[in-house]
Amino acid sequence: MARRLRIEFPGAVYHVLNRGNYRRNLFETPGAAESFLQALDEAVERYGWKLHAFVLMPNHFHLALETPEPNLGLGMHWLQVTMAVRFNRFRSEVGHLFQGRYKSILVEDDVALARLVDYIHLNPVRAGLVPPDRVAGFRWSSLFRFLRGLRTAAMTAEHWLLERGGWSDDPTGLESYREYLTELAGRHSDWESRGLTGLSQGWAIGTEGWKKDIARDQAARALEAGLEINKIRELREANWNVSLERALGEAGRSEADLETRPMRQAWKLAVAQDLRHNCGAPISWLAKHLKLGKPSSLRSYLSRIEARENQQTTS
Repeated sequence: MARRLRIEFPGAVYHVLNRGNYRRNLFETPGAAESFLQALDEAVERYGWKLHAFVLMPNHFHLALETPEPNLGLGMHWLQVTMAVRFNRFRSEVGHLFQGRYKSILVEDDVALARLVDYIHLNPVRAGLVPPDRVAGFRWSSLFRFLRGLRTAAMTAEHWLLERGGWSDDPTGLESYREYLTELAGRHSDWESRGLTGLSQGWAIGTEGWKKDIARDQAARALEAGLEINKIRELREANWNVSLERALGEAGRSEADLETRPMRQAWKLAVAQDLRHNCGAPISWLAKHLKLGKPSSLRSYLSRIEARENQQTTS
């Protein structure tokens, strides 16, 4: 079975996460947590990464990583194997430590990165491990390190501090962030409206336009390499959306025109035929997004058009 593709390029930023095998607690002791952080520091130095944020939860971890070189897969393999070997040696155990391959979610820019850093630092509050007013005191968080001057050379807060409040990456700026995050931690109702939920889902964090650009650039390579089914679907659908925008523009139409009645119109059928041939969009997707009724009806319409075209070609 083909291994799933990792989208890698110089300067990429990721939300990386993984869980313990069978959701077992990975960091139930301070020694286990310290061991992972030591291995993480080694990986960051070895592969030249920039570490923007992290948090260790009882049975999983979250990282905000930047890779100046396209080597996320190589570095994460080293990190997880190294951690598993050390963990098993300490526990006199054998077997897998993590539930499988880690998840990596692309991050668009500093705006998305600032949201992700907030999301990561709020995880202990979300899980009920600490009260909101103690969010900065959670020991196994990058914020704890930043505030106490315990960061390594590769840990940086410059970009997300500037984006979040125009603050500098210094003690004053970090204290301003601590005050901001403590206040935000107590306002759970604001998290969704501020985009601080669901950041462990999907394949990318950013604007829809950027996702479409990434999908267009990566779709062919991803499909050839055997990406996991749900990601294939996400990338394909993003590519279909890009193609739909292009086809509507070429037809001199907009999305608002798709609501025109009756549903079956020649120009919409022409767009459906274009997308079917040029990007492989399925009938069900075309029927839904072009407002053409049932998939079976659209299939019948396109079959008739194709039959007429074939007849004209041979006559």
